[in-house]
Amino acid sequence: MRKAHIITIGNELLIGDTVNTNASRIGSILTQQGFYVEQTFTIPDRYEMIISQIRSSMESSSVVIVTGGLGPTHDDITKKAVADLFNVKMREDGAVLEHIREIFRRRNFTFSRSNAEQAQVPENCDVLFNKKGTAPGMWFFENGSALAVLPGVPYEMIHLMEEGVVPKLREVFPGQDVWATRYFKTAGVPESTLSDTIGDLGEFLNNGVEAAYLPSASGVTIRISASGSNSANAAKKLEKISNRLKEKAGELIYAEGREESLASVTGRLLKERKLSVAVAESCTGGLLASTLTDIPGSSDYTEGGIVAYSNRLKTGLLGVSPDDLEQFGAVSKEVVLQMAKGAAERCGAEIGLSTSGIAGPGGGTPDKPVGTVWMGFWFGEENHFALNAVLSKERLINKERTVMIVLETVRKVLLGLDGYPYNLKPFRA
Repeated sequence: MRKAHIITIGNELLIGDTVNTNASRIGSILTQQGFYVEQTFTIPDRYEMIISQIRSSMESSSVVIVTGGLGPTHDDITKKAVADLFNVKMREDGAVLEHIREIFRRRNFTFSRSNAEQAQVPENCDVLFNKKGTAPGMWFFENGSALAVLPGVPYEMIHLMEEGVVPKLREVFPGQDVWATRYFKTAGVPESTLSDTIGDLGEFLNNGVEAAYLPSASGVTIRISASGSNSANAAKKLEKISNRLKEKAGELIYAEGREESLASVTGRLLKERKLSVAVAESCTGGLLASTLTDIPGSSDYTEGGIVAYSNRLKTGLLGVSPDDLEQFGAVSKEVVLQMAKGAAERCGAEIGLSTSGIAGPGGGTPDKPVGTVWMGFWFGEENHFALNAVLSKERLINKERTVMIVLETVRKVLLGLDGYPYNLKPFRA
């Protein structure tokens, strides 16, 4: 396998102002194309360091991908550093210049000299035209080593990697082995339980086949990969291990595919069954509604919802009994049951969902520690229940995991599957 290096540039990455998602995405794309990502470097906006690192990486690897520092401001110095590394002058790319002018005309922004300078590129590069933004990508091939310099804006970078860099790599490195990768997504089952359920995969991990468990707050993904001379050959190697995962994990798997989400799967089920949903949120603060509506076409099944953080809104907008709030508290079975029913009735939906909890880091009591969450479900009078979980001490994780439990519960109910996430016990109304 040919080696690849990734270089991400920017002070903001080093001091934590920006999360470096580019390195992981580039690594995934390169791996799928059969390259061995040997090292990733994150360096500051320093001229000498940029030149030194690119030179070093090009001397020791076949592919170098650089992101960041191509904008119009004073700290964007990557392009100059690269030109000086190759000892070449700049040239103006007319197509890029007109593209930038058109963007500014369309947005009614003033076009400035600094914007025009983005059309200047090193004279020895092939321009990778950036339809998503103003900074073009640049491609170099010197002494058997490929260098791609890309903007740091993630969606622009991904566009140029997929549409510009990958075709170039296939052209200059023909016959490269490729990787096939499949993702099996689960929710509401701990990693250890999932591993025990599936069993030892050792007998399948040969001939270039790999497997990994990828846990997160929203569930556990199983990634399996294999290399081959072509896509069909690599995919064929995954058949046996795929069958084992589906045989053992079965109903725990809600989707296959990297881009699939629990919200998209749940949304399709709602749409297929011509059901609509409404939400009443307290501890999740609108995250459940946001997650549902992140999916294109969600208006087909999402009526809307109410963020009722205060008790006053729980009673006034959702019809929760003031006496029950006083007796049981906002974080209780009694309250979330009424919230779920109230959301469905007031929004005109067949299904009502509710959340109320102590997200943290403060506010816990001995009876209701931080991480205590109650979730309510209304599928009509015949199926009205609540779930209770004690999650973590981390506020954002608690919100994300609560949304996951709610959506996975809806999926299971709509499919008629037994059990609930994390083996939670339902409390019927």
